[in-house]
Amino acid sequence: MDYVKLGRTGLKVSPLCLGTMTFGWSADEATSFAIMDAALDAGINFFDTADVYSSWIEGNAGGESETIIGKWLQNRARREVIIATKVRGAMWAGPNGEGLSRHHIMLAVEDSLRRLQTDYIDLYQTHFPDDETPLDETLRALDDLVKQGKVRYIGASNYPAWLLTKSLWVSDVNHLVRFDCLQPHYSLLHRAEFERELQAVCRDQHIAVIPYSPLAAGFLTGKYQRGSKNVDTTRSASSLIQQLTGDEQAFKVLDAATQIANTHGVPVAQIALAWLLANPVITSPIIGARTVEQLTAVIGAVDVQLTADEIDTLTGLSDGF
Repeated sequence: MDYVKLGRTGLKVSPLCLGTMTFGWSADEATSFAIMDAALDAGINFFDTADVYSSWIEGNAGGESETIIGKWLQNRARREVIIATKVRGAMWAGPNGEGLSRHHIMLAVEDSLRRLQTDYIDLYQTHFPDDETPLDETLRALDDLVKQGKVRYIGASNYPAWLLTKSLWVSDVNHLVRFDCLQPHYSLLHRAEFERELQAVCRDQHIAVIPYSPLAAGFLTGKYQRGSKNVDTTRSASSLIQQLTGDEQAFKVLDAATQIANTHGVPVAQIALAWLLANPVITSPIIGARTVEQLTAVIGAVDVQLTADEIDTLTGLSDGF
């Protein structure tokens, strides 16, 4: 597997990133360990998590994914893995239990470090914007974490282009560390949000792009059929799946991707990922898995070389998403 630079930094990461939102949710600890073992053995050195994973499950408090990763790390050399986590969501009761204030960030990072059982985080990302906190307060706090050695690089997730651009400007004029990575929602079936303006900003500013939901919540794996929503998946009730399973154009995109997959002799999910990887702006799509089998089914995407005609076909059919 050929490694790629994370934006303008010297850090090298795998062209696929292991998403760990399933850990402590739809993948128990033993399964999560097996998934991480398989990912690292396959050359994937880049793992993405967040402090809030998976607080939405009854009985969970958040931090479950980080805790599982931390336990697994004890049997691996820390230098082998690039760990990305996120801050912003509600992690404890009270008015300062969430957000991007200096107060919350400084407490939350210590909690993440403890759960991950490490003394540094490779990539620390703001999970989504906080309209109540000034940008310079957030960025100064992150700058201090980098200076302290607790964080090595910073990134943002779910930022619109104007806010990403303003954040870069605030960092530049105040001589603060700047965002080197963006984590947007992007796939064949969710394009406009990233392509309209964010793509140009990331290209111009040499910002790494690690899109989440690159398989459209599993729709682009081919598990959904026309007229059927009864699929064994943790995401079958999601609003995105409800939308896509009722959209004939989405199935036309899936049909074309399936035909191309048959030509290459690979699972259709690898074609959806290969389409992303053919875009030079994309650094490392985030792939999630509930089982080792789901992970191994998509790893081969890094070796799929789509033709220009195949890329044009998929791009044309998915225009408008």
